[in-house]
Formats: sequence, structure tokens, C-alpha cells
Amino acid sequence: MLFKLIHLLIELLIILVFVHAIGSWFPQLRESKFYWYLDRIIEPMLRPIRQVVPTLGGIDISPMILIFILIIIDRIVVGR
Repeated sequence: MLFKLIHLLIELLIILVFVHAIGSWFPQLRESKFYWYLDRIIEPMLRPIRQVVPTLGGIDISPMILIFILIIIDRIVVGR
């Protein structure tokens, strides 16, 4: 039961990271209250990755790395 809950939380985080990354392309969405809250959840997880991994030609790959890390954590903890 606990592992299933952890798996669901990691899946939710992956979806939120994806929505955060896509939302960053749209200025109207970045000004919304939804994105403000989303940014408060996701940005603290992206910040350490951004300090280590530079942008590639102006493209921020930290969301992709965070999703990869979350998948690895899911596989280690849940074992799927």
C-alpha cells in the first residue's frame, strides 16, 4: 500500500514537472495563479540541477533530468 502511494506521488510529480516545462513556453500561463503555485512546488527541485547542468544552446534540460531522476527513484523504491 505504501509503495503504491509513493508510486502515485512520483507519477504526479512527473506530470507536474512536464506541465511546468510546457507552461514556461506560454507567457499568459506563467502569469496565472495555477502556474505560481506549480512553480513553488517544482522550482526547488529544479534549482540544484540547474546549478550543476548548464543550458545546452539556451535550452534548459533540467526538467528532463528531474523526470529521469524521479523514474529512477520510482524503480528503486517501488521496484517496477
